[in-house]
This record gives sequence, C-alpha cells and structure tokens, in this order.
Amino acid sequence: MVELRDLRSFQAVATDLHFGRAAERVGVSQPTLSRHIRRLEDELGVVLLHRTSRRVGLTDAGRSLATTLPAALRQLDRALAEARSGESGGWEV
Repeated sequence: MVELRDLRSFQAVATDLHFGRAAERVGVSQPTLSRHIRRLEDELGVVLLHRTSRRVGLTDAGRSLATTLPAALRQLDRALAEARSGESGGWEV
C-alpha cells in the first residue's frame, strides 16, 4: 500500500532534487527519507529517481508522478481539512 508520507517525501525530493534539503523540508533524517523513496519505488514497481553520489534526477516515471502529485496532495489536504472541521459526533441519515 502506498503511504502518504512516502508520496510527500518523493515530492520533496522531486522539488529540491537534493536528499538533504528534502529531508529537512519533510522533517526526517536523510536515511529515513531514502527508505520512504525506496518503499514507494518498490510499491509502484518503478524507479523514480536517478541517484549518483553528486546528483539526483527524475526518471520518466518520476517526472510523470512529480507532475500530477502536487495537485493530488493539495486536494487530499483540502479533503482532510474539511473532514476535521466538520461537525463531530453527528450522524447523517
């Protein structure tokens, strides 16, 4: 199952193209961020990032996900905010 934190971690790396800055943005250690990305790649069955010791780049699959993911995450954040601000405890019939 794809985890939301893994998607957010990927988006940070895709935006910054730098694991250190992305880890700081997401608020996790760099090794944790790397595990999030690997888990997402394993779950999707694709490589999202080209990694070298000096550079990070997006694969075609990574570019595709990075293009559509920001809007999907914004929509999800709105839906969660609406759910949190709704009436609590009431049943609708």
